Amino acid sequence: MSALFTVLTILVLIASVLITLIVLLQNGKGGGLASNFVAGNQTFGVRQTTDILEKITWGLVVFIFVLSVVASFTMTSNVKDVDLTEEMEVAAPAPEFPAAAPAAEAPATETATE
Repeated sequence: MSALFTVLTILVLIASVLITLIVLLQNGKGGGLASNFVAGNQTFGVRQTTDILEKITWGLVVFIFVLSVVASFTMTSNVKDVDLTEEMEVAAPAPEFPAAAPAAEAPATETATE
């Protein structure tokens, strides 16, 4: 694996943990964890807090998507261009049919020519 692929993978993992935490903070039907942060809601307002959390969530989604696409292009492959048909022919040669046995000669019948 290349170093760039490793760095991109680590960034995706960090973004995944962050998006999990942000989603847990959002205000859902049950109130969510955001309702526990009263001081933050009073400072920014309830609506502004949810807007910020939603924008951060969508930003992380786009970030993870872009990094995943870029990481797929940076993956190295050890597969070389090999014509597998030649390998298959060597590994499994075509079966040879046994040669047809010569027909048994019928015993010569002597005809009486007297």
